[in-house]
Amino acid sequence: MARFVHEVHMRWSDMDAYRHINNSAYLAYLEEARVVMFFHRHSGFSDGTVIARHEIDYLRPVVYHPEPLRLELWIDELAGARFTVRYEVYDGPVLAARAATTCVTFDFRTDRPRRITAEERGILAGFLDESPQPDAAPTGGRR
Repeated sequence: MARFVHEVHMRWSDMDAYRHINNSAYLAYLEEARVVMFFHRHSGFSDGTVIARHEIDYLRPVVYHPEPLRLELWIDELAGARFTVRYEVYDGPVLAARAATTCVTFDFRTDRPRRITAEERGILAGFLDESPQPDAAPTGGRR
């Protein structure tokens, strides 16, 4: 399947004292795009998910402008109770960041991870991007 694409508008308040978008704003951008992707074809997961890990490689600073950033998302590493969402963040035509979020399906009644249901697996499989990704895994770089 082709990647899921979502545009995110930056807020003036996302800019830091160095006059570029602060690294913490990226987490909100990733969350917004991920939630839209999950609800794109389905009303959501039955029992919920929690975030186990975020990784972001900042490849270039982004300065505020009114045009939205383009985020491309896909699913990678689909396992029994977890999956990874990978992202590329584009500022115009330029790749500005790569990121990954490890999600764990979770049962809040038992306060424990749970297996991904067959229905959820089908939804996630629809977002698998099996094309080769050069250096797709972030290395944990920081700003």
